[in-house]
Parts: sequence; structure tokens; C-alpha cells
Amino acid sequence: MPNSLNPFELIARRWQPSARFVRRAALATVVMAVVIVVTGGAVRLTESGLGCDTWPKCTSGSLTPTSDMGIHGAIEFGNRMLTYVLCVFIGLLIIAARARTPVRRSLTRLGWAQFWLVMSNAVIGGIIVLTGLNPYIVSSHFLLATALLTVAMAVWQRSREGDGEPRALVARPVRQLTGLLVGSTLALILIGTVVTGSGPHAGDAREVHRIPLDWQEITQLHVDFVYIVLGLTVALWFTLRAVKAPAAQRRTVLDLLAVLLLQGLIGYVQYFTHLPEVIVGIHMFGSCLVWIAALRVLFAQRERPALAAPAAGPTGDDEAVQPETSPAPEPEPAASSR
Repeated sequence: MPNSLNPFELIARRWQPSARFVRRAALATVVMAVVIVVTGGAVRLTESGLGCDTWPKCTSGSLTPTSDMGIHGAIEFGNRMLTYVLCVFIGLLIIAARARTPVRRSLTRLGWAQFWLVMSNAVIGGIIVLTGLNPYIVSSHFLLATALLTVAMAVWQRSREGDGEPRALVARPVRQLTGLLVGSTLALILIGTVVTGSGPHAGDAREVHRIPLDWQEITQLHVDFVYIVLGLTVALWFTLRAVKAPAAQRRTVLDLLAVLLLQGLIGYVQYFTHLPEVIVGIHMFGSCLVWIAALRVLFAQRERPALAAPAAGPTGDDEAVQPETSPAPEPEPAASSR
């Protein structure tokens, strides 16, 4: 066997994953990106942020938590271990996309982007511990997790379409309104991190530095942006209806509206019940769903066709290096959500 073969080529010779397998591997990275956000929130809400008091070890003398560290050490260490689980799923996606013929370079690049985001966030997580839960770094930790979720959603979307040039399915004014909606949703999430950084759940039972702002005033600003996003969502739905956009596009907007209303209800419940940990955790999960729904609205307004298969070379040599192509997506099972 030639020495020039890299491990991915060796795998591709023995395994040809289906397009459906690649799509499911991409979806698994989306699920794991949400899990890592929710479990990270659980670390903070259970006051386990300093359960392991150093990094990369759990203690100065032990890689793993010791019995005298109790449940807080176990929770913090468990969240650290989930990083490796997430890397396994991302690695599976990269291998599947690389082994499939034709190779989806777009998927492998996005898969590697996920990997490096995870590695960067692991380092930031260590800095958080070493700085005693600095709220600004904690906020950046959440924002990088949101970036990871964004890339994971992009991979999932690309796994269900071709590699041709994107074609807009709606007029430019509609796309501009959609961009404003997605940007406002991102601002809503950013303000939410400030609420977290100034609020009462600091991540540890000991006194921890907080962002020096009135968290109730920041919460009011957060609520104001909720209404802005709701208004833009309703406006986009009526716009799509007026221009007779496909039902699939209007449905993604209705999905976003439903998630926003449910998230708003949870937000009011947590505020008037004085921020119980379980409700705050559910609200963090809801923020992931809101962002996923907003991205689905954006992705639904363009399509990428499959590239035409290249013609055989003059010698008819099928082994020649070919430009990247993408087959038409396989039909999804009836129960699949799109």
C-alpha cells in the first residue's frame, strides 16, 4: 500500500458512509453543543464552578476529584469530561465527511472549525477557574459555546444540501428583514449573558466578583429586546405571507415565534419566583432553542444545489483527481424533522 495514503484515505477505502449517516453525525454535534451549554449552566447553578480548584488538573495533586471534594467536584469534573465526548462526535463527523465519496470539503472544514472552537473554549474554561470565576470570562465562555452551536447548525444545514453557489429564495428586502431579526436575536442572547454575569447565581457559594451593574435594570433591557425580536418575527411572517413565500419558510418563522413565546413565559416565571435554579437552567436550554430557530429561519431563505458531476478525463481514468462534487441529498425518513 502506498506510503502517501493518509489515515482518512485508508478509512475511505474500507468505509463509505451514506449521506444519511453524515447528516445524522452533523445533527449529533448540534445536540452535543446544546448539552454542553446546559451542563455548563448546571455547574454554575449548583455552585460547582470551583468544584475543581485548578486546571488542567482537578486539584494540585490529582487529575480527578477526590472524595473530600463532594458533589461539586464531581459536577465540575463531569462537565470537563463532556468536552471529550463532544470531540468524539465532532471527530466522527469529520471522518464520515472525509470518507464519503465525493469528499465534502465544506463539511470537513466546518467540522474542524467546531473542533478548534471546543479546544479554545476548554482553555477559556481553565482560565475561568484560575481567575476565580471572572464574570467577563464566564460570559465569553458562553458566547464561544453559542459560536460552536452556530457552526454545528451550519454543518447540519450543509449536510442536507449541495455545494453549488447559494441561491436566494426571497427578495433582498425580505433577506434584510431576516438579517435584522437574527442580529436582534443575537443581541438578546448577548444581553442575557450580562444578566447572568451581574445576577445572583455566581457559580460558587463563596463571594465571587460580579459585573458591577444593576441586574434588574439589565433584565429589563433584556425583556425590551424580547419584544423587539417578537415584533420582528411577526413582521417577517406577514411579509413572507404577502410575497407568497413557500410554506416551509413561513413554518420556520412560526417555529421561532412559538419558541420565543415559551421562552418569554419561562423568563417571567423565573423572575417572579426569584430565579430558582431549575427554572434558570430551563431558560438556558430555551436560549439554545431560540438561536437554533433563528438560524433555521435564515437558512430556509436560500438553497445550494448539487454540483454537476465532472466529465471523465480524456483517458477515461476514474482514478484522476476530480473537482469537489455533491450528490443530491437523499430523501429523509417520514419522521425526520427538517
